[in-house]
Amino acid sequence: MGREVTSRTFTRADRRLFRQKVLLCADVLERMLREGAFADDVDPPRPMLGMEIEFNLVHADMTPAMSNLAVLESIDDDAVFQTELGQFNVEMNVRPGPLVGEGTFELERTLRASLHVADARIHGQDAQLVMIGMLPTLRLEHLGREWITANPRYEQLNEQIFAARGEDIELDLEGVPLEGRLSEQLKLDANSVLPEAACTSLQLHLRVAPDEFAAHWNAAQCLAGAQVALAANSPFMAGKALWHESRIPIFEQATDTRPLELKNQGVRPRVWFGERWITSVFDLFEENSRYFPALLPELSDVDPSAEFDAGRVPDLSELQMHNGTIYRWNRPVYDSHDGKPHLRIENRVLPAGPTVLDTMANAAFYYGALRGLVEADRPVWSRMSFNAAEENLHAGAKYGMDAELYWPGVGSTGADELVLRRLLPIADEGLAAFGLSAKARDRYLSVIEGRCVTRQTGASWQRAQVVRHENAGLRRPEALAAMLRQYVENMREGSPVHTWPV
Repeated sequence: MGREVTSRTFTRADRRLFRQKVLLCADVLERMLREGAFADDVDPPRPMLGMEIEFNLVHADMTPAMSNLAVLESIDDDAVFQTELGQFNVEMNVRPGPLVGEGTFELERTLRASLHVADARIHGQDAQLVMIGMLPTLRLEHLGREWITANPRYEQLNEQIFAARGEDIELDLEGVPLEGRLSEQLKLDANSVLPEAACTSLQLHLRVAPDEFAAHWNAAQCLAGAQVALAANSPFMAGKALWHESRIPIFEQATDTRPLELKNQGVRPRVWFGERWITSVFDLFEENSRYFPALLPELSDVDPSAEFDAGRVPDLSELQMHNGTIYRWNRPVYDSHDGKPHLRIENRVLPAGPTVLDTMANAAFYYGALRGLVEADRPVWSRMSFNAAEENLHAGAKYGMDAELYWPGVGSTGADELVLRRLLPIADEGLAAFGLSAKARDRYLSVIEGRCVTRQTGASWQRAQVVRHENAGLRRPEALAAMLRQYVENMREGSPVHTWPV
């Protein structure tokens, strides 16, 4: 959800002071990195799998349920379930589990149990949880500002994005044609940031030592295109068939604070892949302070430099607040736990769903491939341009398993072949290096292999189902609802998406 905001208005003085505090926080972070102030400088962090999952809420007829506050009250578990931007969203924070032995099995069981309890508790609300990248039954009338969750952070975020932009948000995306159809186009103006809430994701966290952060971030950037191609699950928005993972371009457009003139000048977007390989985590925080004005200039009274000088762990609250409004697909995170500061990479490229097992498989592939690439004799990013990595992301998002991706030593190749021939063995080696058992590795990576062999992702299944229903005579709204109803049944049954009948 991001850090809470207490202020409902910000002044010009707030913005100036906030900029100064962000720069001061960055200076303190640089000192901490230079002086070895992180616990992970001495002892490597324990391998842990941490995730956040964003859910949509639907009624029995598959229309959006605008009831997240009532749903959360019924679930009554603030440590696990929290609000999100839209009234049709909630977020689940999954307690981290060890990436060793068979520890992921316990995390998987916990995730299933939490979802079972939550669904049982909200039964009386005429609402159910759906893990999906974009809710296909969302219509334009569901994206007005009246459906923003009542929370100062969300209200201010909406106000500040539109104040910076000075005009409505324009969404413009041409889709990939469904089988036997012409291409469709989404073109609309939005008076709120709620199209952002339509983009529900799986966010994966990995704690890394400061001196290993750059290698892990660079490797994560290299993997982004393959991740999205494998896990695409967002093919419909406002009734239109768009990209296989439409969440990527829609999120980029829905949170864009730049009017056309600033885009033409080359001003950087707030949803950002980046522009270069890095040598230190500080490179990313320095870019934050150099390129991006504050959206939520919430000030604290704490002097982070004085805190660090006194031997205390500084919160760096302004740096964290600012970082939370810059939406990198692989975001650096500064945080502390048990009085010790640490760094994490938050991987944000994946959609939610379709099932718990698919979610665990997506996570295992990412963590394993990341470790394998970092430990390779020759870094893949030293043989690959940054632009190629970004192009892979958008190709994977647009075409899913049909994407052609670039990889060093291979050239341009199909996403399925790249994963089967190159990345799956690397992921297996990486998970083994973490200490994950052969049984656990086989359970999760066999799901990824199955997707590549069948070439069926959540997105391709959804697209095929809608075509089938329309060929049977249903109009698009009814076809989407019928598809989603079957999707929810399959999600609850739990078999991975590559085994779902079409």
